[in-house]
Amino acid sequence: MSILVVGSVAFDAIETPSGTRDRCLGGAATYFALAASYFTPVRVIAVVGEDFGPAEESVLTLRGIDTRGIEHVPGKSFFWSGSYMKNLNEAQTLNTELNVFQSFSPKIPPGYDDSEYLFLANIDPLLQADVRAKMPKVKMVCGDTMNYWIRDHADNLARVLRNLDALLINDGEAKMLAGENNLVRAAHKILSMGPKALVVKHGEYGATSFFGDTTFPDHAQRTPFRAPALPLAEVVDPTGAGDSFAGGFFGYIASQPRLTPAVFRRAMFYGGVMGSFAVERFGTERLQQLDRKEIEDRFALFRQLSHLD
Repeated sequence: MSILVVGSVAFDAIETPSGTRDRCLGGAATYFALAASYFTPVRVIAVVGEDFGPAEESVLTLRGIDTRGIEHVPGKSFFWSGSYMKNLNEAQTLNTELNVFQSFSPKIPPGYDDSEYLFLANIDPLLQADVRAKMPKVKMVCGDTMNYWIRDHADNLARVLRNLDALLINDGEAKMLAGENNLVRAAHKILSMGPKALVVKHGEYGATSFFGDTTFPDHAQRTPFRAPALPLAEVVDPTGAGDSFAGGFFGYIASQPRLTPAVFRRAMFYGGVMGSFAVERFGTERLQQLDRKEIEDRFALFRQLSHLD
């Protein structure tokens, strides 16, 4: 069951208490694709510049990721520089250079239109809505957004929300989107905007899912669900943790015959697993070096962490 992800493939410069990297592969689509690739086939639509060469592309292709949708154009790739020296839970942006990403117009290659699952990573809602409209036959579509789009592009974002099966955002973004300080009230308000389900990421504290009236037939199955985060002795680089969570979450769902409440809850755990791996090294280094046994062993730790009896 192929997932098509549309988003950014970029280069990052990162500073954390564990050290620095002047240039490493990043971008929401990159983290998502790598995490999801351990569960199901993944296709990527993105744009890169001349500085993105065979070595960078091999990071994706070695994981079996289909990169035919990555457009190569003259110029430099999207570049972001951030620091976590003040707070590991929130990056301080030092520099953003959109470069070729500024004129990104997603193009769906021949053969991609049979993708069963679609993930709209954090990009302009106009682009998200356009891609969604061109993929009417997908079984499930999930999306992400951020405070900039919520604050300054609310009308365009509203068009996207009406056509999402699940929205994945952090708790600050959820409260901003709803205009509510209470997360439960915020969740109900967001669900009334269109998404069938809402997954709120809490960083080192896990994630919570909320469900609309049409997600599952039984009302009892729509009870909010909280998945834990794994306590880690050291967080090297938090960049991409949320996108890795999304990749693990949606990748697991796509690997299953059908979506059930049990599958959704297990997907929340697999999201946490992939997010916990991502932060152990700089950039995508850890996500490149995993095997399925490591993933399943850590999934077992998550189950033990939350098991009462």
